[in-house]
Amino acid sequence: MKLTILGCFSATPRTFNNPTSQLLEVKGNLFLIDCGEGTQVQLRKQKIKFSRIKHIFISHLHGDHFYGLPGLISTFHLLGREAELNIYGPKGIEEAIKLLLKLSNSWIDFPLIFHELTSKDSELILENEKVEVRTIPLDHRVYTNGFLFKEKEGERKLDIAKVLNYDIDKAYYQKIKKGKDITLDNGEVVKNDEITLDPMPSKSYAFCSDTRYKRDVIPLIKNVNVLYHESTFLEEHQHLAVKTKHSTAKEAAQIAKDATVETLILGHYSTRYGDLECFKEEAKQVFEAVELADDGKEFDF
Repeated sequence: MKLTILGCFSATPRTFNNPTSQLLEVKGNLFLIDCGEGTQVQLRKQKIKFSRIKHIFISHLHGDHFYGLPGLISTFHLLGREAELNIYGPKGIEEAIKLLLKLSNSWIDFPLIFHELTSKDSELILENEKVEVRTIPLDHRVYTNGFLFKEKEGERKLDIAKVLNYDIDKAYYQKIKKGKDITLDNGEVVKNDEITLDPMPSKSYAFCSDTRYKRDVIPLIKNVNVLYHESTFLEEHQHLAVKTKHSTAKEAAQIAKDATVETLILGHYSTRYGDLECFKEEAKQVFEAVELADDGKEFDF
């Protein structure tokens, strides 16, 4: 998995900051997560091929998380896109996007498929042969979801020395990788675990967008490799976090600790703070493995 931070600040962008947007690559699949203003410019800076984006996930209908989407869709059209585009987001996103396209007379020529979300429980919203994506219900001022991305288990690896001992025809190698036993010409059955090695462990990534401190998410994100959790405020402004339904860096760290995640990435910083290191310092009082999101920063895991 590879995560690219396109934007990670809260509602008011600055000349050197962008609102929330991320690009996650999972086994060749590219997923765009949230789409604040400036997203397509950031995609250009990262030299991302627009045609590779087939799925876009919008956490909630606040402008700093989806106002970049109409422009991106229009650009897809101008570039001659033909492949379908799937958009997952709260009920109302289809109406909002289609109204803007209608009023600007910006009709598109490719299939635009909306998957509107209304459930307050976690649900599976995408599954293919390589990955599955589930929602993480959050607690914000409007209906909001985070998203959990999990790799599917890969093929088993051939223990080639043991395979050669049995003189197995290469035509069976793919079947073996898929976990099947093999019956030799003499009738002997060779068990799969005798001639294969376990695949690489599957990776997982949890994106927790704008939310009040919510312990209900802990079972949903238990043991994930990487957790991105909003940390709009420091503890000195905890009263503002309560009022606006956001989290502090310390609260994000507590979620990471209790969910026993491997790495916590902080983001969605309020622009009232000049030095982001204070977020890391506060979080590390509770949880050690803390990273700071920053526009253009990449994480490989």
